[in-house]
Amino acid sequence: MTSPIPLSGLAHIGIRVHDLERSLRFYALLGFTKTLGPIGPEPVAILDHPSGVELNLVLNAPKAAEPNVLMDVPDKHAGITHIALLCPDILAAKAELEAAGISLSGGPLRFGPHAQGIFVRDPDGNVIELHQRG
Repeated sequence: MTSPIPLSGLAHIGIRVHDLERSLRFYALLGFTKTLGPIGPEPVAILDHPSGVELNLVLNAPKAAEPNVLMDVPDKHAGITHIALLCPDILAAKAELEAAGISLSGGPLRFGPHAQGIFVRDPDGNVIELHQRG
């Protein structure tokens, strides 16, 4: 038996988007700031968060609005369905999102006695969970 490959954390999350400015406005509500880009052949814009989370917005979605093939079609495809970002107060986050005109796509939901979450879609239909522990 071989040993597992040693990992030390999460480097970044890549999210395919159509319109950079539209996406930057959404992710700024969550506290992300663009620090680099667009760069590279895809191209990619790098967003950083004070918590240490980095997003790579891959700017190659051809259409402004399409169904999310992992979430919005009857056939279930393998893939990452959402990312979950830790949030100390999902009810306050819900109020801030709604004040910005962004509706929840799910929740608040309880995940056992010590966790709860809300779900929102970015402008391209990517699912983001805000997850509260405790």
